[in-house]
Amino acid sequence: MTPPVNPYDPYARLSIAAFTAIMRVPYQERGVSMEVILTHENTDFDALASLLGASKLYPEAIPVLPRRPNRNLRHFLTLYWDELPFVRADDLPRRPIGRVILVDTQALTQLKGMSSQTKVRIIDHHALAQELAPGTTYSGGETGATTTILVEQISQDRLPLSPIEATLLLLGIYEDTGSLSYPSTTPRDVRCAAWLLEQGANLEVVNKFLHHPLSEEQRQLYDQLLENSQTHEFDGQSVVIAIASAKGYVEEISPLAHKLRDLFEPAALFVLVELDEYTQMVARSSSETIDVAEIAAHFDGGGHGQAAAARIQGQPLAQVQAKLLELLKTHIKPAVTVGQIMSYGVHTLPPDTTVAEAAEMMRRYGHEGFPVEEKGQIVGILTRGQIDRALQLGFDNASVNFYMYKGEVSVCPDDSVQKLQDVMMEHGLGQVPVVEGGEVIGIVTRTDLIKLWSAPPPRPRRAEIAQLIEDALPAPLLELIQKASQTAAQMGYSLYVVGGFVRDLLLRTPTLDLDLVVEGDAIALARRLRRRVGGRVTSHARFGTAKLILDERAFPIPYLDFVTARTEFYEHPTALPQVERSSIKQDLHRRDFTINTLAICLDPDRYGELLDFYGGEQDLKKGLIRVLHSLSFVEDPTRMLRAARLEQRLGFHIEERTEELIGNALDLLDRTTGERIRHELYLILEEEKPEEALCRLDELGVLAQIRPGLKCDDWLRERFRRLRASLEAGSWELATSNQQTHILYLALLTYRLSASDLESLINRLKIASEEATLLRQVNELRSSTSELAEKHRSSAIYRLLKHYSEPAIFVLWIATDAEPVREKLELYHRTLRFVEPEIDGDYLKAMGLKPAPLFGHILSALRDARLDGEVGNLAEEEAFVEKLLAKGGTNRF
Repeated sequence: MTPPVNPYDPYARLSIAAFTAIMRVPYQERGVSMEVILTHENTDFDALASLLGASKLYPEAIPVLPRRPNRNLRHFLTLYWDELPFVRADDLPRRPIGRVILVDTQALTQLKGMSSQTKVRIIDHHALAQELAPGTTYSGGETGATTTILVEQISQDRLPLSPIEATLLLLGIYEDTGSLSYPSTTPRDVRCAAWLLEQGANLEVVNKFLHHPLSEEQRQLYDQLLENSQTHEFDGQSVVIAIASAKGYVEEISPLAHKLRDLFEPAALFVLVELDEYTQMVARSSSETIDVAEIAAHFDGGGHGQAAAARIQGQPLAQVQAKLLELLKTHIKPAVTVGQIMSYGVHTLPPDTTVAEAAEMMRRYGHEGFPVEEKGQIVGILTRGQIDRALQLGFDNASVNFYMYKGEVSVCPDDSVQKLQDVMMEHGLGQVPVVEGGEVIGIVTRTDLIKLWSAPPPRPRRAEIAQLIEDALPAPLLELIQKASQTAAQMGYSLYVVGGFVRDLLLRTPTLDLDLVVEGDAIALARRLRRRVGGRVTSHARFGTAKLILDERAFPIPYLDFVTARTEFYEHPTALPQVERSSIKQDLHRRDFTINTLAICLDPDRYGELLDFYGGEQDLKKGLIRVLHSLSFVEDPTRMLRAARLEQRLGFHIEERTEELIGNALDLLDRTTGERIRHELYLILEEEKPEEALCRLDELGVLAQIRPGLKCDDWLRERFRRLRASLEAGSWELATSNQQTHILYLALLTYRLSASDLESLINRLKIASEEATLLRQVNELRSSTSELAEKHRSSAIYRLLKHYSEPAIFVLWIATDAEPVREKLELYHRTLRFVEPEIDGDYLKAMGLKPAPLFGHILSALRDARLDGEVGNLAEEEAFVEKLLAKGGTNRF
């Protein structure tokens, strides 16, 4: 059987590849269903390439060519049709369609053979824009082109490609990413493009069809559109509207839209062309905040956020243009507003503040300037440069009113970043107050702008984050958090969950360790919430913290912590911080590492919004432990221990500059209180494998700085493994069942210290009395191992060990490699310590003896005899005592 040919259409015939695709559908009885691959009409190269990519991954499915491909696609297909698997809808077998694989669109084109039972799988690089119908699934990705998603899988599956196939796939990626130059381009697109070049993709062919010459008719329309193009500004974003009238025009308009977009580089472009019976709209967007499909929908059109079209009937061109302008005014919001990058909460100065006082405020808070406020009005801005100049001139006591930049300069939280830039450039300022309702609510700085420009483009993630929270928290706890959020909103506060919970949530290893930060009064919020959910509140007014103690029968956690957003400053290195109320941004800035600065807003209208001011998520992806600033370890040297603990727990690595800063600040550990070092050390010893962090601290020089002689090596690693194995196996039951494992680890860590070094460490870390006793006992036992090895009589072993606790004996059993010593320790633990004579003090009194120190000597000698096997029952014990008394003494040894 040969494929049918239509000589009147160069690609109406079935290609060999297409014929093969159809023949792969098994011929059985009528009614057997088939699978097809579909895309949108007015097909571009990304859609066509996606059809090809899907056909490689789903060889049983038939890729169906849309009826209206663009002109450059028609020319490409004319040349390369025979090597491609596409099938026209009219050539499909007449069978039911069981499944549709829909690529590069979410709008399903109906074909004969579809029914309500037809399943649909959507593969699209755009975010899901609709609720999925029953039997429909969606998969997508953060890529510049749908083709990229498919090429990744083709590469992973190592499927072969011909040079023509690789070229078409590359065309798909290049067209939708502007040859990898559009802001929506991702590293995934670039990697796939490189791989396709390795598979033989031809860049000469790609360039030819991406820059296809316009026909004469298209050229005339393009010139008219260019002449009638106008640029409009909406909240700092440029939108180009190009209009033309072209009666009798039959060519595609979308290539002209691409050329205009490349020329003007606007945030969005709308092309309006009045044709014979209707007006054609073609829209393109490069901004995530301008959804052209949403605007096209008002004209009964469709598409997706970045590309849309509409056929508008019954409205003259001028009316369409006027309606479009009104829609743009209401639909376009700033891509980023001042409120999204500003710091809430701001310190202001009165104009009579002295230069010296202002300098001290700058030192304390680390600010580069302050708004100057008088009677509730901004009257100027004071910068660090102005303060420095005044100090150099010796005007310490002069009023800042003489040196500040004067004028009422401010922006609003809803203003665009473009307006902020204009204000900064007009007044030559690096920080601008943010005013709302006549009140100064925050400040925005040049640094905020720089971070915005250097950050990757944000994507809407509130729904994703909210779902992660819902999946992570048990229903009662989730309901409690939502009630806390509602209560905070009623009080005019904002509520955030921060730190480790957010970090672990994004790593998909969630915990229930919730830290809630309140932009407002945390204590007042906790008390108000208690009235709704019960429990009791404890608080610490100095730090603005509250703990809501919960009914453990109702909730999976015993309490919920609330903290007032605060900032900290240090009077000197290693000092405890001084605390003042602040904003969430400043609160996060006081934290130790970037990965712990992430926060999620819980406000009802912002629920699920991720706050990442300091690049925490990027460091999560890179697996980095990074401090926020170079003085981090100077302010708190215990962060060195925390860095190693997090590094090893998460499988990350300490960033190079951060490791260098640790080395520079080691000597500051000597000025840090022992209690704080002990706290961090105990947290390490409570990790699953504490030796990993300890050995890292050894590499960094931290262990030796805490106490010379402390070290982590293969010996310690093996002892820690022995300890865990023994505890897990239950091979040694400790007399104190509540003995905490961390002190056993600490005993092994300090095992090789001399007695004097151990005593110094105990005093340095302020180790609790009971724990210190264990460490001392282990140290003494280590010194007695030779003596113990020489003991052969059970009574001698007993007398040597009886004064030591079971945990101390257990640690020696783990630590020593001397098998005779281990055997004797185990003998004592399992047998000797339980041996007691049947005769006791009461029995001796019944024998007519008067209580006296002699009793102790007799009973001790009797136990020794029992231990050594010299007596074995009551009669033998009585004879032993009688014999002992007859000799008039007990000194048998």
